[in-house]
Amino acid sequence: MSFSEIRNFLKQMQSEDKLRKEVTSSATADDVALIAQRLGYVFSGDDLLRFNGQKVDRVTVRKNDHPGEYH
Repeated sequence: MSFSEIRNFLKQMQSEDKLRKEVTSSATADDVALIAQRLGYVFSGDDLLRFNGQKVDRVTVRKNDHPGEYH
């Protein structure tokens, strides 16, 4: 997996309002990865979590920790 796939997806997301809303309303990294896969990008939710803290233009990927979440 190359982080370039995630970067390219995030760049597309920034330029498309509908896509941005779909991504920001997603509950999990796996949900975001499935959205990206429908558009031809290849990365998993785990890959996206490994990208945590990285910034692409105006977007910074952040993992949300939820109380009671199991790891």
